[in-house]
Amino acid sequence: MRKMISRLVPARPDPGAHQSKLQYNLGMITVRRAGERGRENYGWLDTQHTFSFGEYHDPAHMGFRSLRVINEDRVKPDSGFGTHSHRDMEIVSYVLGGELGHKDSMGTGSVIRPGDVQRMSAGTGVTHSEWNHSKTEYVHFLQIWILPERRGIEPSYEQKTLPPEATHNQLRLAASPDGRDGSVTIHQDAEIHVAKLEAGGEVRHPIATGRHAWIQVARGAVEVNGTALAAGDGAAVSEEKQVAIRAGETAEVLVFDLG
Repeated sequence: MRKMISRLVPARPDPGAHQSKLQYNLGMITVRRAGERGRENYGWLDTQHTFSFGEYHDPAHMGFRSLRVINEDRVKPDSGFGTHSHRDMEIVSYVLGGELGHKDSMGTGSVIRPGDVQRMSAGTGVTHSEWNHSKTEYVHFLQIWILPERRGIEPSYEQKTLPPEATHNQLRLAASPDGRDGSVTIHQDAEIHVAKLEAGGEVRHPIATGRHAWIQVARGAVEVNGTALAAGDGAAVSEEKQVAIRAGETAEVLVFDLG
């Protein structure tokens, strides 16, 4: 029988907290190492938290700009998160391996696989469950939460597939405020770009004046503006004109462009 456990949730954020610049120095790249993240292992779930979440609380790591949560989850076969509720959050799931099942109170039922991007706007309130769709293989995915531009948005769901060729040695827009280029639509001045790089591959992303970036390495090893990052590492980038990402080995990265 599938083991379903209620998902832990972070404390309700201060609507203005994501605007704080006290957590990270400006004019540099500030690295958040994988081994410094919060970690919980419940047997059925091994989860690592880049920012404070659930039982892990660190006032120095409450999010970056509108980016509130990056959890790297590994769920055992035939296990998952039982029905639980969310409000006023843009939730993006990005699967790295295996299959993630999803069912919600809006009537959506889906399976999310590598290459898929799922967005759920919790808005005025939604309940859902998530589980490992496989009875034999782990599901490995990133759970990303972004604060919405306003409270009380009507709940909605969207799922898109990124063709393999679209992310090969190049950045592909996966989520954006206007849903352009086949991306899912998020209700915030934020974008998520994805690239899968061969060893030696390089991508660049410009950062407009007044904007910021967060780089999350999903797998492999890269250099970001000359700073070495490994799988699970993240980095806050402020007051830079661009980020240049070069892979030292096969790698997968997410670039968040944040207002």
